[in-house]
Amino acid sequence: MKLRTRSALKAASLAAAGLMLAGCGLSSGSSVPLAVEPGIIQPVPELEGQTITVGSKNFTEQLVLGYLGEFALSAAGADVRDLSSIQGSSTARKALTSDQIDVLFDYTGTSWISYNGNNDPIPDARAQFEAVRKQDLERNGVAWTAVDYQVDNTYAFAVNQDAAKRLGVQNLSDIQRIVTERPQDATFCVDTEFASRNDGLPGVEQTYGFKTNPDNVKVLTEGAIYQATADGTCTFGEVFTTDGRIEALNLKVLADDKQFFPRYNVGVTLRDEMLKRYPQLTQVFQPISERLTNEELMKLNAQVDVQGRDPADVARDWMAEQGLIKIPGQS
Repeated sequence: MKLRTRSALKAASLAAAGLMLAGCGLSSGSSVPLAVEPGIIQPVPELEGQTITVGSKNFTEQLVLGYLGEFALSAAGADVRDLSSIQGSSTARKALTSDQIDVLFDYTGTSWISYNGNNDPIPDARAQFEAVRKQDLERNGVAWTAVDYQVDNTYAFAVNQDAAKRLGVQNLSDIQRIVTERPQDATFCVDTEFASRNDGLPGVEQTYGFKTNPDNVKVLTEGAIYQATADGTCTFGEVFTTDGRIEALNLKVLADDKQFFPRYNVGVTLRDEMLKRYPQLTQVFQPISERLTNEELMKLNAQVDVQGRDPADVARDWMAEQGLIKIPGQS
């Protein structure tokens, strides 16, 4: 299904706007798409009337997370600007560090590998976060808050059920055998970033001891990979572990038995001076962190990608169900 017109048009226009970040910059975005009232998240006097711009990257989960942040800030009394669907992780991070957005939900593994150039992930989630928090603050002036250890949206490879049975694959270590013994089945679908990132395909190849045939690697958009894997267009498809399409398409996720992929716990990133000016922001975002799990986020993502709902509607409904906000006109 297609997303509703509001979401589709907004995503297209803001994706184009995101490209401007590398050049002349962009405006502060549009208004929050839906109204909310305070619930568990109550008005914060220090934030009353303060303009705060929330950004997100241009994939489903990021859109949902961005709207969760926007509605939380709205309930707290801030004047929120919406700058969602920025194209690419590095572009979104640049928007944050260059003062074009103030809040970005991000992932500890992305910061550790992509933004800060480390090669070796830290398997323990809390140790990984502490290393990211310290390095990002010292190097980039970026502060992390409201980190959610219950959400780990790391990379994985998935196969359809037929391939799992036919090839006998359970773990990423099994890929080496397929590449060697059944090269015709060693086909991969990945997106552009994963094809070149240290924490993507090159790192998987090095860690698990195989080399892909470039002719057997298809670079697709992130959304197209899931269906291509389900259809057998490729044997191994790059997926995110919180994506609702994994369950909807009955895909099997291969175990990362050598623990290559970093932890991708979700947290709120802000410029350090912003968090120091408004330390109350932690109490605004913390209730989201306390309630959001991998299972919950997978369900929210599925409502967008499988059911075709608007990410803003999905985010607001979940926050209302959790009691974090109230929807005007509903008791």
